[in-house]
Amino acid sequence: MRRPIAKFVEVLIATCVSLTSAVASPQPNVLIILADDLGYSDLGCYGGEIETPNLDRLAADGLQYLQFYNTARCWPTRGALLTGYYAQQIRRDVISGDPEVKVGARPKWARLLPEMLKSAGYRSYHSGKWHVDGGPVAGGFDHSYWIDDQDRHFSPKKLYSDDEALPAVKRDADFYSTVAIADHAIGQLKEHAAKYPQQPFFEYLAFTVPHFPIQALPEDIDRYRERYKRGWEAVRKARWDKIDRLDVGTQSLSDVEFNIGPRNDRTHALEKVGPGEINRPRPWDELTEVQAELQATKMAIHAAMVDRMDREIGRVFQQLRDMGAWENTVVMFLSDNGASAEVMVRGDGHDRAAPLGSADSFLCLGPGWSTVSNTPFRRHKTWVFEGGISTPLIVHWPKGIPAKGEVRHNPGHVIDIVPTVLDLANVKKPSYPNAPEPPGKSLVPSFSADNSVSHDCLWWSHQGSRALRAGDMKIVADEGEPWELYDLNGDRAESKNLAKSQPEKVQELAELWDEKLEEFRRDATRAE
Repeated sequence: MRRPIAKFVEVLIATCVSLTSAVASPQPNVLIILADDLGYSDLGCYGGEIETPNLDRLAADGLQYLQFYNTARCWPTRGALLTGYYAQQIRRDVISGDPEVKVGARPKWARLLPEMLKSAGYRSYHSGKWHVDGGPVAGGFDHSYWIDDQDRHFSPKKLYSDDEALPAVKRDADFYSTVAIADHAIGQLKEHAAKYPQQPFFEYLAFTVPHFPIQALPEDIDRYRERYKRGWEAVRKARWDKIDRLDVGTQSLSDVEFNIGPRNDRTHALEKVGPGEINRPRPWDELTEVQAELQATKMAIHAAMVDRMDREIGRVFQQLRDMGAWENTVVMFLSDNGASAEVMVRGDGHDRAAPLGSADSFLCLGPGWSTVSNTPFRRHKTWVFEGGISTPLIVHWPKGIPAKGEVRHNPGHVIDIVPTVLDLANVKKPSYPNAPEPPGKSLVPSFSADNSVSHDCLWWSHQGSRALRAGDMKIVADEGEPWELYDLNGDRAESKNLAKSQPEKVQELAELWDEKLEEFRRDATRAE
């Protein structure tokens, strides 16, 4: 066994070599890929059975983070990811207990990443979902293709090019959102290679899948049509068997919470979809034949959406290779929140006679399969238990990261993306009037050594669900419920509540949570 001092020196040298390499190299390009409602274990490299070879290869040739976090919801995550602040600081989520602080326009000091990169010569491009106040071009992007319709994957009605409205897509058009979003990203990269080959680029590729309605190309659904008829318990167990080898920080699989369904029980949605729909994760062997058939098909559609996203990501990667940018492009892949337990019907409604997964159907993944997608953690999107806030993070940079196929246990958060990109680009964050100190940390040191980036704490609040992590200790509570306490060093499944045995720790962390809340309230209301 190597002595501790020898190991320390080895890590120190590796860190210095890596960081020197990063600084000495020309500024890297940056590609951030964001999925929508993707569960922690939906990718093959995170334990899933869905075929994601492009992202799996990305992890095998780069770094795979096992303890990375989001905000539990789409728009707060996107605001935090692009500004480097918690969503509550910048009025992109509510301040608990303060009706005066509402979700709305960011403070003037909460600028977006593209604007921060301009001084370093970066050109910035966006393709896909936005869900941030204002428009992408108004926020600093040079070009944008924006789909502002969360109810339709085949015929969205609200689309924009460079913040200018486009005609709605006709129902009979040869259009699928994932393909279109990738097409536009590829077009932006081609234009960059032709017109601005000497400048670095930032591409923000924000897919709208696998967010509901679960709709997919029929040939993609066919690949998975039989795969999920074995039921969610069997699939979840198979995922856990693979995840257990990754050491994600839990020694057990979380219990299924059979009484937890969507936050808002829309019973009319069950009536619209028909007798096959359910809004609780009941045991598979208790389902009727009709229920089992519909539920298995829903997961097949969800898998098809993830599969297609991976295929389109592969096309984007090929464009980077074709333009000679692959070696010096930092690719980061993550999700905005955990998988969703919601069950609803919106948009164009649900036609029971239409093929499931088509434009005329409106289905949601629901709590049964969301529990599987978030394996091995508890709860779902909108909750700040681990299932709602834990996201995959894959980082790949051939020219700057010597590590290949390594995992990182370093806790991180979407607030860390901005300081990481600025660090890579060798850009000091611009100083804007009245701006508070950003809470995020650059993850660049973790490119060379595990657990080399530390936060005093990580903080969450959404829809009354609240949490704080300091070191390995986490307090968490749902709205109106008392604090629970977990040691995440071995129990990220949040199965052993330590609140009664360690009340002093609960009080300590609760006071810290309150302090942060008050700090963020001041930030949200400070002068601009």
